[in-house]
Amino acid sequence: MKTVVRNIGIYSFSLFLLTQTLSGVKISGGIITYIIGGGILSIMFVVIKPILNIITLPLNIITLGLFSFLINAIILYLLTVLVKGISVSHFVFKGFSFAGFIVPSITLNTFFAFIIASLFLSIFVGFLTWLIKK
Repeated sequence: MKTVVRNIGIYSFSLFLLTQTLSGVKISGGIITYIIGGGILSIMFVVIKPILNIITLPLNIITLGLFSFLINAIILYLLTVLVKGISVSHFVFKGFSFAGFIVPSITLNTFFAFIIASLFLSIFVGFLTWLIKK
């Protein structure tokens, strides 16, 4: 029971961090939507992700595991379908410059917005899981 509550908390807080980081991810409805979204996301990662991993195993082997980001994007898309208060839309990355290294402004359509959002969600979940285990 403690593991389930911990996973729901990790996914809920990761959704919160995702909305604070990316301008294309919007969650309306307050803390209840975060908790419902975290619960559904934790269920989908336990039930749906292993099924999708088995189905797409040849593609995962060919791409050396990079196809798993697309699986995470599919799960995030299913979350936006199931929970009406969560939406991911296109957004503009403003770019940055640091020590002579320049990343220009990029407009991401909805497909790539889901890919980037799933990448950030994976990073946040991994970091929070690591933080709690320590």
